[in-house]
Amino acid sequence: MAQSVGIKDVARAARVSVGTVSNVINRPDTVAADTRARVLSTIDRLGYVRSESARQLRAGRSRIMGLLVLDMGNPFFVDVARGAERAAREAGLGVMVCNSAQNPNEESEYLSLFAEQRVRGVLLTPADATGRNIETFRRHDIPFVLVDRVADGPAGCSVSVDDVAGGALAVRHLVDAGHRSIAYVTGPPGLNQILDRRAGALKALAEAGLGPGALRELPTERLDVAAGRDAGARLLGLTDRPTAVFCANDLLALGLLQSMYAAGVSVPEDLAIVGYDDIEFAAAAVVPLTSVRQPAATMGALAAGLLLEETEDRSGAAAHEHRQVVLQPELVVRHSSLRTR
Repeated sequence: MAQSVGIKDVARAARVSVGTVSNVINRPDTVAADTRARVLSTIDRLGYVRSESARQLRAGRSRIMGLLVLDMGNPFFVDVARGAERAAREAGLGVMVCNSAQNPNEESEYLSLFAEQRVRGVLLTPADATGRNIETFRRHDIPFVLVDRVADGPAGCSVSVDDVAGGALAVRHLVDAGHRSIAYVTGPPGLNQILDRRAGALKALAEAGLGPGALRELPTERLDVAAGRDAGARLLGLTDRPTAVFCANDLLALGLLQSMYAAGVSVPEDLAIVGYDDIEFAAAAVVPLTSVRQPAATMGALAAGLLLEETEDRSGAAAHEHRQVVLQPELVVRHSSLRTR
């Protein structure tokens, strides 16, 4: 096994001090041009790579930001990561992206990894509805910002979308189109986003003089296309099938749309469908999907900005003021929900 090259090896081969090598790496303008060129040539020849972990230990500050999301297979979270990465890169930081797969145990393991790596801070979309993982992580005194979830109380930062308003937008649109029996394809029980979207749906029904019985719930354990197809199969088996469906996210809606297409059910003539997130694939579906748009990239960038503010404030005398940023959703109407009869 090849032995790693250290800074002392570079100094010896370049016939300079360890301090000079360090200056070439960290403060190149302080080193004479010919000496700097000799050291850089030696670094290249020996294949020396600076130990970032050692540098962090000396400086006491990491250049890595953690990002833990529910599902990197969902384009919504990919866009969140892009926004966060862009903001972090502008600040000279990198982003370690991890996927909890909606599993509280995996979430706990990744939060422990972030603590071990002494990351600058963490952007987190929680999978654990109890909040135990967050409370355990909080003891490490590492700043974190919740994404797509409102922080409980004033002791934390968060960036989210008003999901109650989003659920109301979706169902109000269906009610206005004449639907009086609507199904809600949900996600994993306990996720705040799912519960809030349901609350918004019930609010829109109440505004229209309809009771909660007008909303038929089809629960799913996942928020992916396969779960949407499964919900579609169950919907097809109902004798009193609803005339419209609101799905907790676009992947569920796309899976549902696949089931309807395979069964010969016309969308929107026989069944109207509304999704949530407005991912890129929504507009490109065989029947373009009406969806509630969340500004995912903006959420990621704002969350990263709040985290950077807090870590900078910790280095100075000013106390950081936690903020809970709540963005407003937007309904994007396409063919899947247009009333044609």
